[in-house]
This record gives sequence, C-alpha cells and structure tokens, in this order.
Amino acid sequence: MKTYDVVIVGGGIIGGSLAFELARRNLRVVVLDRQELAHEASWAAAGMLSPAPDCPAAIPLVPLARASLGLYPAFIATIEEAAEIATGYETGGTLEVLCHGDAERELSTLVALHHGLGLACEPLRLEEAQEMEPALGRQARAAAFLPNEASVIPRSLTAAILTASERAGAELRPGMEVNSLVKDKNRCVGVKTSGGETFSARHIVVAAGCWSSQLSDVARYAPTRPVRGQMVALRNAGIPLRRVVRSERGYIVPRDHDGRQILVAGSTLENAGYEKAVTSGGLEEILGAVNELAPSLAGAEILETWSGLRPGSPDQLPILGPTDLEGLLIATGHYRNGILLAPITAKLLMEWITEGRTSINCDDFSPLRFLRDNADWTATA
Repeated sequence: MKTYDVVIVGGGIIGGSLAFELARRNLRVVVLDRQELAHEASWAAAGMLSPAPDCPAAIPLVPLARASLGLYPAFIATIEEAAEIATGYETGGTLEVLCHGDAERELSTLVALHHGLGLACEPLRLEEAQEMEPALGRQARAAAFLPNEASVIPRSLTAAILTASERAGAELRPGMEVNSLVKDKNRCVGVKTSGGETFSARHIVVAAGCWSSQLSDVARYAPTRPVRGQMVALRNAGIPLRRVVRSERGYIVPRDHDGRQILVAGSTLENAGYEKAVTSGGLEEILGAVNELAPSLAGAEILETWSGLRPGSPDQLPILGPTDLEGLLIATGHYRNGILLAPITAKLLMEWITEGRTSINCDDFSPLRFLRDNADWTATA
C-alpha cells in the first residue's frame, strides 16, 4: 500500500490543476485515471473562457466564473513556464451575434443581463460587427462585443498542466480505475482500484467528471450525469476570424496552427448516456450554425469530428468541497465550464486541503446540498 498526502481520482484539467497546486507546495500527490490522462471532457472541449451564464440556472455561477477568469493570465504564465508548452491562450474577446426573433430586444436584454452581473458587454451596430469580423454573414440582425472573454486550446493546456504537475513532483498513474473508497469509521482513508491496489492518503479528491457518480460511495455527494457534446474542426482557407464568434445556435473558436487557421465549432447538448458518438444530426446542427454565422465557411474542409461527455449535475452547478465523510472532497459537475473553472477550482480545493477553509464562500456548490435536498424532499413527501 502506497501512502500520500492527497489522492486525486481523475486526470483531466481539474485533477491536473489541483495536482500542480498541491505538488508545488511539496505535498505528496498521486493522480489516478481509469484510462489515458486528459482524454475525456478536457480533451473534447472548445476552450472558450466565458463567465457569462448560458441559461438562468447558471447565474449563481457567475461570481465564481469571473474570479476564475481573473486568475487565468497568471495561471497560464505559471503553467507555460513550468511545462515549457504553449497553451494557445488568446484574449481577443467574443463577438455575440443574434440572427433570429426580435434581435434588438434580445440585444438589450443581453446587455442589461451582462451589466447587472458585472460583465463587460458592448452593443454594436451591424456595420461595426462586420468591420470587426468581415466573414460575418448577412443574416446577423444584432451584435455585441464581450471584450474580456478569452480562449485557450484545451488539449495543449491540459498537456502543459500534467507536465507541470509531474515536474513539480506529482505522480501520474493512467490505467488505474478506482472502484471503491477505503473507509475507517467516518473517515475516508484511501481508494481501491479494480486491479486490487490500494492508495491511502489523508485527503481523497474525486475529480472524475461524469464518472464520479459511478463510485457508489460518491454518488450521494456527486450525482453527475453525462451530457454529450459533438464538435467539428474546419480548415479555414477564406476570410480569417479574429476572435470567438457565437450565436444562440452555436460558436466558432479560431486557432492558429502552423500558419493555417483551424476553426473549432460546436456544440450539441444531448442526454445520450455514456455513448460517445458523432451523428449526422449533430453535425447538421453544428454546421448549420457555422454557415449562418460565416457563409464563406460552407466550403471549408472538415478536418476532425469528435464528441465528449460533460459532467452535468442536477442544478447545473459545479460540486466543490468537503463532504460529511472526513477526508473526502469533491471537484466535479463543471458541466460546460471545466476549462474556465480549472484555476479557481484548484485554488479552492488547495485551500480546503491546506488551510481547512477557503478565501471565498462556496456554500452554493457544496456536495452536501444534495443530501439536504433529499432530506427536504423526504420530509415533504
């Protein structure tokens, strides 16, 4: 049996970021993943760094998302220096385009919502929007510029984080499927793998994305479910995009690659269980949005298609922090915001582990909220 200060279950961007924060503080850390590291939701993400809510349920997340976006410049600089790997971090803002319905009224609502949440959002005349992005289609009826939003290449960033973690002293163990917790009375003291190995530690952090709920002792704290998202990468041989462009139907994220522009477009929201597949209907949905936003891309070559499974939660909010089982902490349920929330999640979990408290209030994201919800439901049933 190997003993550590912290065992992290899950080797995506959340687990890797936490491992780096802990290892560079000289804690003994091991990261266990059931397969190759960083090959699930982190690998599949588009990389938009937007703190804006994509639905009313996400509004409580905005302060946490804003805080994480504020950490990103220093986070990227530290990771790139430690790993010597570029992450494709870009800070050009986002162009939000409205193509349907009463666009002017929706624009006013969009701007008011952003300002009310403390987010920068500038309404644009269509002429201004088309000057910013000459490839923008004529179906655009209204537009806004979100200057503080950014983007990153998730595969590059996660590779850099894992490299930095290992260089800082973290032990990375792919192909180690955790199937149970090891408990001593009301304390979690380790995990056991499907191969029979036991890893003991003072702190166990479950950061296994949508697979977190597959651990029977964890499901009550982290009732995660998979939400499939399909993606497409295109080679842009026409008018280049200068920044992220999105509408109510989809988004396009530009990336420079060996002197060419690659565009990552998405995405679907599907309750398809744990099946990762790319479907004709999914591609039609994504490409329809792409061609509406930038009609010149109708002739763009499709380079790659893929899908990933986001870790959804019942209230669409992340699940962060300690449980009532001493030593067990949760860091999952990030849904569509795992890349954005990686820096703040690592900071908060590090604070819980090293100081027993956090610098900001995280009660809204506590794993214990699901126990309370179940108790309330039982009492009124």
